Amino acid sequence: MPRERREKLDRLQRNIERIIKGKSEVVKKALIAMLAQGHLLIEDVPGVGKTTLAHLLASSISCSFQRIQFTSDLLPSDILGVSIYEPKRGEFEFKKGPIFANIILADEINRTTPKTQSALLEAMNTSQVSIDKVTYQLPRPFMVVATQNPVEFHGTFPLPKAQLDRFLMRLHIGYPELTDEIVILKEQKAYVNLDETEPVLSGEEVLAMQEEVERVKVDNDLLEYIGRIAGSTRNSPHIELGVSPRGALALRRVAQAKAYFEDRDYCIPDDIKSMIEEVLAHRIQVAKSFESGGIGGHQEDEEILRQVVSDVEVPL
Repeated sequence: MPRERREKLDRLQRNIERIIKGKSEVVKKALIAMLAQGHLLIEDVPGVGKTTLAHLLASSISCSFQRIQFTSDLLPSDILGVSIYEPKRGEFEFKKGPIFANIILADEINRTTPKTQSALLEAMNTSQVSIDKVTYQLPRPFMVVATQNPVEFHGTFPLPKAQLDRFLMRLHIGYPELTDEIVILKEQKAYVNLDETEPVLSGEEVLAMQEEVERVKVDNDLLEYIGRIAGSTRNSPHIELGVSPRGALALRRVAQAKAYFEDRDYCIPDDIKSMIEEVLAHRIQVAKSFESGGIGGHQEDEEILRQVVSDVEVPL
């Protein structure tokens, strides 16, 4: 990786950590998702900085940015856009919606209807929008950072597993440690203007980094390791719905991005092992007969996944 880009990635991480205190690993993984050309779901209890992290990531990159607040009355056209009749020209003109930006903050995605959720997730999957039989390409780079409250605080419309699979990674921020919370109380005002964050990367630089990530080497034994991990989730009696080939490909992409972030042009086993929960836990469905009833939500998914993949041999 060119030294200049390495320095800008470091500046980008520091830029976010000025506000998000004590969460270096979370910030790092959010940047890895960006480098891997994936979409990110941040799920946690209210008030721990989900929206702030997403907004800081977006405002630290010199790209177009849109925030969409998801509510029960939001329509697909409010996201994608709509064709409006122009009487002077005697024809319809397509007015682009907020989805036509480089970075999208989809705030509280579980608060809107399945129809609107599907419109967003389909655009995420194809990087294009079809309106009135005309297809419009979305800009590049393109990344959706969505937030939602966990299962205990679900709104009316929680995302089903098939739609969660569209997200490359799912992250949890968690409460700060005492020392970090004291720093937050000392340093942060009641209102922080996140729009004043200075961009440290351009869209062209992000695209160049993403292309370099694709060239990071993954040896055959590591590809076999990913395949065995995916297979273990499909053959386990604890899991009703295992990881799809899309999930296995996602794990490879994230491993490449992690290696790149750590200034390597090759992957090591830890690049895969350390990212399994973030990439795969939201893609599995725990068998009803093995649901604990006490853990619940994402914690149960992650606990079962840890148990299932713990027996998969790690290549040396």
